[in-house]
Amino acid sequence: MGHITRAPEPAAHDDVTPPVLLDVRGLRVEVTQAESLISLVDDVSFTVAAGETVGLVGESGSGKTVTSLAVMQLLPRAAVLSGSVRLHGQELVGRPRRELDRLRGSQLSMIFQEARRSLNPVFTVGSQISESIRRHKGVSRTDAWARTVELLDLVRIPDAGRRAQQYPHELSGGMCQRVMLAMALACEPDLLIADEPTTALDVTVQREVLSLIKEAQLEFGLGLLLITHDLGVVAEVCDRAIVMYAGRVVESAPVMDLFDRPQHPYTAGLEHSMPDPVRHASKLGTIPGTVPPAPDFTDSCRFAPRCPYELPECTMGPIPIETTAPLHDVRCIRAGTLDLSEAFYA
Repeated sequence: MGHITRAPEPAAHDDVTPPVLLDVRGLRVEVTQAESLISLVDDVSFTVAAGETVGLVGESGSGKTVTSLAVMQLLPRAAVLSGSVRLHGQELVGRPRRELDRLRGSQLSMIFQEARRSLNPVFTVGSQISESIRRHKGVSRTDAWARTVELLDLVRIPDAGRRAQQYPHELSGGMCQRVMLAMALACEPDLLIADEPTTALDVTVQREVLSLIKEAQLEFGLGLLLITHDLGVVAEVCDRAIVMYAGRVVESAPVMDLFDRPQHPYTAGLEHSMPDPVRHASKLGTIPGTVPPAPDFTDSCRFAPRCPYELPECTMGPIPIETTAPLHDVRCIRAGTLDLSEAFYA
């Protein structure tokens, strides 16, 4: 327990495809409201490979966090989950809770929003990390504590031994987020889900936290699913991006393709709302309206009420997601026919 286990060196051949860690197919999450089922997430499919960073992006209410909780099998008992979530080829949906408890932390871990709220205020941060290590690794208290201090040092918390004995309220927001990262890495998982890991942090601390997450990914060979509403973060750290809107995936592509050639109006709208002194000489682009609440989700295009390219056919029935280019999938009947370079310009 006295050293950090490094991931094996990647194969020398660049054309070797890394193994798929997470494979989500046809994911659907429903809840009961007024004696009827309301869909929160519908027909969500994606993969995360070993060493890959996949961004899950969209406005609040798009279903990103619900999707991540479904992957972790942490949804409330009242939620109805269907579809497939496979980790290393093993199905998680319907798996006994005892088996899931063994997998969470050891094979997949999650960093939640607002780290301070996710930490127990009545226990020291060190005791919370060491508890996870003892539970999954079966080591002594002494070894678990040594590993805890080592992990806090790894995430660059100064004077790690003393900080480990402090309570969450004694640490800053940035420090608490580092503690959450240390806790997520404690048992060396294969997959890390980071749900808005920079929420409520100032810009400087945001960059430090993102840098630490990427360093940890390289150190341990993690697959990383990064949930965010910030396309700037996606452009900086992700290999691929999945754009969600109103509980559905509307576009998925390698990051460079997504930014250079967005094919869904919603994706283009998000990109044009980013600060860009070259593109936006006078003012930012905007997307009118808001994401509809889940009870108002329709089977047809859910973005149609906000879309300047809407056609009557957009609201006549379900629109499947289709491959329009290599590794580029879009849910839009006008995909590939629109010039979205000036979309949503205010």
